[in-house]
Amino acid sequence: MNILAIGDVCGAAGRKLIQKRLNALRREVKADLVIVNGENANDNGRGLSPETAEDFFYAGADIITLGNHAFNDRRLFDYLEEQKYIVRPDNAPARSPGYGWTVIECCGKMVCVANLLGRVDMDYRNNSPFEAADRIMKQADADFFIFDIHAEATSEKRALGYYLDGRAAIVFGTHTHVPTRDLQALPKGTGYITDLGMTGAGQSVLGVKPQRSIDMFLGEPYVRYEYSDVDPVMQGALFTLDQSGRCIGTQYIDFK
Repeated sequence: MNILAIGDVCGAAGRKLIQKRLNALRREVKADLVIVNGENANDNGRGLSPETAEDFFYAGADIITLGNHAFNDRRLFDYLEEQKYIVRPDNAPARSPGYGWTVIECCGKMVCVANLLGRVDMDYRNNSPFEAADRIMKQADADFFIFDIHAEATSEKRALGYYLDGRAAIVFGTHTHVPTRDLQALPKGTGYITDLGMTGAGQSVLGVKPQRSIDMFLGEPYVRYEYSDVDPVMQGALFTLDQSGRCIGTQYIDFK
């Protein structure tokens, strides 16, 4: 079973690349299941619209995960209650709309895909992602478990990976938009990477026009980020699982 995970889609450049090229990538790597993090897909990089979500499904995504900008676009609220294949962070505040995990059939197996938020340098209202993962694995009737940990701290992501090693099939990190070089199968067989990277402008600072980010760091007041569209790239990882859910192969994705 081949699971393709795509990093945070950033602005119009990333959105257009998904719409135009995701199906081609899916065919090229022979993916059986495609998971896309879409929480930065709006033009301002904050949130996801229902229309864009539908475009992503049409383009070849099976599951869309979110993150700390899950609720920035209020148009998504009702849609989250209706569309079971978009998952917002499970450990978000209790009154959040939508669901934190879903189950989908793939290659004769029931696969649970869940979204978690880290707590280090993130929203203090979030519950523990470690405890949320344990609860999900007790509640969901699934053969395999896949977790998107949307977090700032690399240490928190790696700690969760080892915590779930041998219990989850895959743990991948999102949010920091820079791909890490630790794509691997952990000792007990869980496929892992700290950050998938992003889908957006390659010539950018995390998707943003470089000069706008430079202005902010130089102390210019009231900097408004503008998303770049130069040299778009789709980043992520491909995980191959055996029939027991053990990760037996990995591949970096850097696709234009």
